[in-house]
Amino acid sequence: MELNGAVGILTGASRGLGAELAERLAARGVNLALAARSEEDLEITAKKARRHGVRVLAERADVADAGDLENLVDETTEELGPLDLLINNAGMERPARFETYGIDEIQAMVTTNLTSAALLSRLVAPGMIERGRGHIVNISSLGGKTAYPYNSLYSATKHGLVGLSWSLREELKPHGIGVSVICPGQIRDAGMFHSRHPDHKTSPLLGTVALDKVATATIKAIEKNRAEMIVTPGLGRVVDVMEAISHDLTAAVQRRLGIYRYLESDVTDE
Repeated sequence: MELNGAVGILTGASRGLGAELAERLAARGVNLALAARSEEDLEITAKKARRHGVRVLAERADVADAGDLENLVDETTEELGPLDLLINNAGMERPARFETYGIDEIQAMVTTNLTSAALLSRLVAPGMIERGRGHIVNISSLGGKTAYPYNSLYSATKHGLVGLSWSLREELKPHGIGVSVICPGQIRDAGMFHSRHPDHKTSPLLGTVALDKVATATIKAIEKNRAEMIVTPGLGRVVDVMEAISHDLTAAVQRRLGIYRYLESDVTDE
């Protein structure tokens, strides 16, 4: 899809990958509605994006609130015009043993990571279908491609995003609409992993990926209409191939190489 002159919504835009994507998209001429809960950080991101000469809205919105999502789409359309691009980037994570999650926490994570993406996609799809143009991007994770014990709830939502993306891609393709899913490994520069491990502590076999590489892959997926981008070094680059051959074999390899021990060590709240 041609980005120059497009109108887009980007959630989770106040920091990390969202902030990086906002500036990258603005530099390519995308007029943006940036959404997040943190107004102060959101305005900082918006100010940087505006330097590229595009129109930018900073919209405080909680993606767990369906009303906020409807208002976000309505206000963006009214202020910037018909939507061409949606990037569902907002997310939350807490490594934990599954039995320790609270009921409210389970509901919040599923809503934030998965339901919000489905709702926003549903809100923008009719207009895209009518115009025969558009692209939807869902930011998933390497945890959406393989087993992620001790982070199973997060992994489940990210697997859900992969399935949603693949299925929507085939359904919307006849209407000229692209759908992509991005599956990064552990991002070392900013974001949830960085906040827990500013020293980049991880399994050597998993490694970490730079923020700019994930942003570059996301832009490429939009411009080239790529179905899926796995952005990670090491074993993660072929985990989807391994899973296609045998899940049990993949799990045995990861267990033998100590990856599951590393994931267990990331649990801090019993």
